[in-house]
Amino acid sequence: MSKKELIVSAIENGTVIDHIPAKDLFNVIRILDLENSENQITFGSNLESKKLGKKAIVKIENKFFKQEEINKIALVAPEANLNIIKDYQVVEKMKVEVPNEINGIVKCFNPKCITNFEKVKTKFTVASKNPVSLKCVYCEKITDKDHFEII
Repeated sequence: MSKKELIVSAIENGTVIDHIPAKDLFNVIRILDLENSENQITFGSNLESKKLGKKAIVKIENKFFKQEEINKIALVAPEANLNIIKDYQVVEKMKVEVPNEINGIVKCFNPKCITNFEKVKTKFTVASKNPVSLKCVYCEKITDKDHFEII
């Protein structure tokens, strides 16, 4: 083993989120509520990446994400990849994809929007996928990735 290698324990079953922009690592952890998880979680940040310059990675033992959770990852880290691990082997690789519509995941930043004072589920169309920006269906205000508040 050379001095440049780093050993990170493999996971038997679970998900690896790779190619997270390093600056977005803790946003991904927060939106997925991983700080309250009982699962074993390993993460690394500021790792070298040809694609991103600096990237982060998260390994979550015994966790397989639902589509709504994958959509949250895509909003914060649209470059991310998910690797599904079973019996220590990658059985599926997928690139997260920002959907065309986002429902009930992001709060509208417009304080006058109906979704902020009545029980109306938020609904956005995606104005841009990378960088991500969303247009509220109700008030038509556009917000970008730096101003999202994930519900």
